[in-house]
Amino acid sequence: MAYQTFRQEYLQVPPVTRAYTTTCVLTTAAVQLELITPFQLYFNPELIFKHFQIWRLITNYLFFGPVGFNFLFNMIFLYRYCRMLEEGSFRGRTADFVFMFLFGGLLMTLFGLFVNLVFLGQAFTIMLVYVWSRRNPYVRMNFFGLLIFQAPFLPWVLMGFSLLLGNSIIVDLLGIAVGHIYFFLEDVFPNQPGGGRLLRTPSVLKAIFDTPEDDPNYNPLPEERPGGFAWGEGQRLGG
Repeated sequence: MAYQTFRQEYLQVPPVTRAYTTTCVLTTAAVQLELITPFQLYFNPELIFKHFQIWRLITNYLFFGPVGFNFLFNMIFLYRYCRMLEEGSFRGRTADFVFMFLFGGLLMTLFGLFVNLVFLGQAFTIMLVYVWSRRNPYVRMNFFGLLIFQAPFLPWVLMGFSLLLGNSIIVDLLGIAVGHIYFFLEDVFPNQPGGGRLLRTPSVLKAIFDTPEDDPNYNPLPEERPGGFAWGEGQRLGG
């Protein structure tokens, strides 16, 4: 009975969110079981371009550290905001969502050539948080029960919290920068005088991912809950 319930809930998760979070969990499990090591996964331009270890372009987005609090907290953020985007502004537009993943990943990889980051998954999560927050400007967030603010401030609050904890904010800045570039090109520039849509989803992605009609029995995750998101005491995104 429990398995059937879990399976049903799992299949309710939209496909891109389900695929990405599942792959992240399986990658971490493989590291924990010592089937692979982080040294086989991290972002290293020399190994990628000189030794043709192309898989590192993808695997550095899949590992969030060993199983522990930071991993769980990152998975919660990734799952929550990835799913709300896919069920919200990207509802019925799976190809566009996949294109956002590809565009954000490509841009982040290019920036990653100039910053000292070996795993870009946390920055990618911040990008998702940024895009969601800008597209849901009236959602109220509750930070530890002490600070209430509108959703667009969420990425900056997370960055400030990282700074207070003495952690590097490069991860946050990278995610915010890539998220802002995507948001500007997709949501702002097309509506400006003389502007236009520069980001167009390739037709091959639409042919693969877009379905002709939605499932009428699909129940999306609500984007806004009474009181906002329940934050945990003394917890942050990232490690």
